[in-house]
Amino acid sequence: MAVIASALAPVAAGATALSANDPLRTYVQARAAAIGGNHRQAAELLAALAQNQPDGDLARKAFAEALGAGQFDLALRLARAVPPTKLTTDARLLLIADEMRNRRTDRALSLLATSKEAGDLSFLAPLISAWDAAEAGSADRALAALDQIGTGSMLSPLAAEQRALILLKFKRSADAEPFARRAVGSAGAREDRLRLAFADGFLQAGDKARALMIIDGIGSGALAAQARIQAGRTGGQAIDTGAEALSEALTAFSADLARMQHVAPPIGLIQAARYADPRNVGATALLALLLNQQDRSNEALALLGAIDRNDPLISPVRDIQVRILVDQKRFTEAYQIAALAVAGPAVDPDDYSRLGEVYAAMKRFDLAADAYRRAIVAASAGGAKESQWGLHLLHASALEDAHRWPESKAALAQGLALSPDQPLLLNFLGYAKLERGEDVEGAETMIRKASELAPDDASIIDSLGWAQFKRGKVTDAIGTLQRAAEKDPAQAEIQEHLGDALFQSGRHYEARFAWGAALITAEDDMAGRIKAKLANGLMPANAAP
Repeated sequence: MAVIASALAPVAAGATALSANDPLRTYVQARAAAIGGNHRQAAELLAALAQNQPDGDLARKAFAEALGAGQFDLALRLARAVPPTKLTTDARLLLIADEMRNRRTDRALSLLATSKEAGDLSFLAPLISAWDAAEAGSADRALAALDQIGTGSMLSPLAAEQRALILLKFKRSADAEPFARRAVGSAGAREDRLRLAFADGFLQAGDKARALMIIDGIGSGALAAQARIQAGRTGGQAIDTGAEALSEALTAFSADLARMQHVAPPIGLIQAARYADPRNVGATALLALLLNQQDRSNEALALLGAIDRNDPLISPVRDIQVRILVDQKRFTEAYQIAALAVAGPAVDPDDYSRLGEVYAAMKRFDLAADAYRRAIVAASAGGAKESQWGLHLLHASALEDAHRWPESKAALAQGLALSPDQPLLLNFLGYAKLERGEDVEGAETMIRKASELAPDDASIIDSLGWAQFKRGKVTDAIGTLQRAAEKDPAQAEIQEHLGDALFQSGRHYEARFAWGAALITAEDDMAGRIKAKLANGLMPANAAP
């Protein structure tokens, strides 16, 4: 125990404390550094221990720590010391990214083929070959290489994107347009990044009209992007080298894995993407999200804080910063970021909406409502009517929380005028009327329509069940509320409603079970109501509103 206690003694920040005669001490210090979030120090300590066995477990751990910390020079040195057949997938991807950055395509291709145990990366060959040809000036060979992407390949969903980028490299904007349109239509969370990249490509090809066309529908920064393109200035988002194209592909794979797979976030994969193209803000933003999921929020915030505030993708970066800070209840810092954005020269609806989000988290609902109102005004000025229903919903919610129901109802009516079949608006208005006993029959009709439009939404099913309960249809309400609870058993409001309906029908034991489930996640006034029901049963004073 004395050895371990001594090994865990604090190490000076930034120092690498080694003892050639005490590897156990060094190893435990490395583990302590990793647990404490100092992955850079952990990597250096493990790398020193692994010097005599570069392809052993310690070297692999050192590489993982170095790559995870973005310590690319050390990670590359560790990877190059390992025989190719023993490299991990992350190590080969980092080496491939390095070869692509240095235009050594033949070496990059040689790293694709290795033992099955290390993972097959041969699907990347068409991309690497295509950009090798493109950078050599041969459009025909580049496009022919892309034709080798099979329908079952991991690259298949990115084929249109890659073709558009290569065509734009050769200034063939008319040929690139249909592929660019197809790519942004299936890009998911990367849509804004791709629109900006294609816009720069069209502009570099001398096609301002198509540059403006492709950013139509961009989620944030639209006004700034339009002004920049009209002035003939690019935003630095063009993807026109093999390393940049590889970076974007790896970012796409990382996003898909993080969204679809129940596995550890692909930190190594996204770090390889960042190394391939250090300007790839989308990759850095995704890495920050992944780090935050691993309770490494300070590292995530440091990454985001280093991004140039004038970057065209700064708006989603600010969104992530604010959400991390709000989740940690660091409201002052979140407010500073949001307030700085609305004080800038090119303020868009997202900037005001972000400020509203911070005010709402601070429970300053009147200020939140005003921020959302300003977002609506900005969106109207920009002609972005298709997105305004969501702003009206946020505006109405803040007004409701500020106890300004008549204004909230008017905001919901404005949203429904724009999107009459939007289930979230219908549900909000119907449920708010239910709570006040206002036009209960009409409220149920409205909620039923919302449920038909979104039949799998547990919150809307709950609203329908509660409307049935309020109208005395207790048996129907129990069935509906049980269906909502099956879809979302952790939602306290659903369990409370179910408990009230069960108790009203005489099923007191089952009611207490539902209330007990609600109490697990209930907060504030709801928790107090549920405790009173568990102690004394359902009474008018503790009934759900």
